[in-house]
Amino acid sequence: MKKPNILLITCDQMRADAMGCAGNPIVKTPNLDALAASGINFANAYTPYPVCEPARASITTGMYPHKCLVFNPKSGGEEITDFPVLGTELTKLGYTTYAMGKLHYHPYTPPGQPKTTHGIQHVEFAESGRWANLYDGAAGLEDYLDYLEAVGWGGYSRAHAVGNNDIFPTVSPLPEEHYVDSWVASRAVSHMQQHLEDTPDKPFFMWASFPKPHSPYDPPRPYDAMYDPREIPLPIGTIDDIRNRGLDEDYARYFKYQWDTVSDAAKQVILAHYYGLISFQDKQVGRMLDFLQQAGVRDNTIVIFTADHGDMMGDFGLYFKTVMYRGSIDVPFIVSYPNGLPANIVSNELVGLQDIFPTLFAFAGKTDINTDGLDLAPIIKGEQPGRESYVAYFCTDEYPQNGRIALVTKDFKYIYTVSGGVEELYDMKNDPCEKNNLATKPEFAALLCEKRSELHRWCVQNNHSQMLDGDRFKSLPKPDAASLKPVQNMFGRRRF
Repeated sequence: MKKPNILLITCDQMRADAMGCAGNPIVKTPNLDALAASGINFANAYTPYPVCEPARASITTGMYPHKCLVFNPKSGGEEITDFPVLGTELTKLGYTTYAMGKLHYHPYTPPGQPKTTHGIQHVEFAESGRWANLYDGAAGLEDYLDYLEAVGWGGYSRAHAVGNNDIFPTVSPLPEEHYVDSWVASRAVSHMQQHLEDTPDKPFFMWASFPKPHSPYDPPRPYDAMYDPREIPLPIGTIDDIRNRGLDEDYARYFKYQWDTVSDAAKQVILAHYYGLISFQDKQVGRMLDFLQQAGVRDNTIVIFTADHGDMMGDFGLYFKTVMYRGSIDVPFIVSYPNGLPANIVSNELVGLQDIFPTLFAFAGKTDINTDGLDLAPIIKGEQPGRESYVAYFCTDEYPQNGRIALVTKDFKYIYTVSGGVEELYDMKNDPCEKNNLATKPEFAALLCEKRSELHRWCVQNNHSQMLDGDRFKSLPKPDAASLKPVQNMFGRRRF
C-alpha cells in the first residue's frame, strides 16, 4: 500500500480559540471547521516554547527546544543541533519533501551559499524580510520577495511602514492574490500538482508554512473591513492583573512597547484585523484542500493544521507571546486522515508540537524513533492513554530574569516565573480564562506544593538546567524602577 501523502500546514502566532470550530462566535473559518469535522480537533494543544524558532525546532525534531537548539550569534537566531530532522528522515523513507513559506531555520546564509533546509529537498522561503534585511535586500534569499519583484510589487510588502512587532492595525498595499499567505498556498498547490504529474506513485511531504497572522496585522483588502470592531468583545482582564500578580517584567513590557497608549476601541480594531488575517488564511487552506480533493488524493493524505504559538491579543494588557497563559501557549491542532483516523472528534488529550514528528513517522512506517513527542494515532483510537501533564517554558541565557515555565494538566496549570520567584496556580476547568490565582490561597497550599515538585522533577529528568538552582527553581530579583520606564524600540521595522 502506498504510504500516505502529508500536508503539514502551520501558521505563525495564531490563538487556539480563533476558529469557529473552537467555539469562537466571531471569526469565520469555514475551511478549518470542515477540516476539523473530517478528523480530530485537539482542544488541549500546546507549544513547548511560545517563540517562533524554538517551536519550529520541536516540529522539526520532535524534541524540547532546550535539547535541540544552540544560539547562533552570526544569524542572531537559534540553530538546530545534531538531531534527526523531519526532512532528512522522510526522504530516507521514500518521500519527496517540500516546504513553502516561513521555516525560520538558521543560520541565514549569505547570497550564493547553500540555504539551511534541514534535509527538505525543495524549499521556497518567505521570512518576513528578516533574511533579506541582513543582506541589504539581496535577491536569491527570500523567494517571496523575489516573486514580488517579478510581478511588479517589489518593496510593497513593507510599504505600510508597520513593523513585525508593532500592534497597530493597518491594511496591506498588496492585492490579495500577491499577499504572502496566498503565495504560500499557490506555491504549495503548484508543487503538489507537479509532483502528482511527474511521480504519482511516490508520496510527498508538503510543509505549507504561513507567516500570518503574526503582526503586522495587515490583511489585504477587503479582509481589513471584514469584521465590525464594535461587535468584537474586549480582551480578558487588564494590566492591573499582571501587576497584582507580581509579574514586573511583563508589566514593564506594557510600557516598553507602548501598549499603554492603546484604547479599548483600538483593541477591538486590532482584533478585527487579526481575524481578517485568519479568515484570509482560512481561504488559502481551502484552496489546498480543494486541490487534494480534485486530484483524488485527499483520503490518502494526512493533513495537520497547527501554529508555532499564540498571541495574547490584549488579554491582561499583553500582546504577542512568551508568557504561559492560554492566549500564548495554546495552539490550534487539527489532524485529518480519512484512510487512517476517525472523523468529527474533539479530543481533550494533552498534545504538543513535538508530537507531530513521531505521529507522521508512525504513519510512514517508522516507529523505532526516540523523541520527546508521542505518536497520537493510538491515543486517538483509544489504544493507549495520553500524557497526564504537559510542560511549556520560555527561557534565554541572555535574559535569564524573563524565564518562566508551566505545568499543565486537564484540571490545573502551575506557572513559575524566575523574576521574583512568582508562583501561579489556575483551575482550568472552573477558571479557563485564568483570572483567579490560587497560589496565594492557603487552602491550595498542598496542591501548589505538589505541582511545584512535579515540575521540578520534570526539569531534573529533562536536564533543564536553565530553570534550576540546585534543588529548587532559579529566582532572581525583580527589576528596579528605572527598567520599568519606556525605552526606544524599533518594533521590528525594516525595509524589506
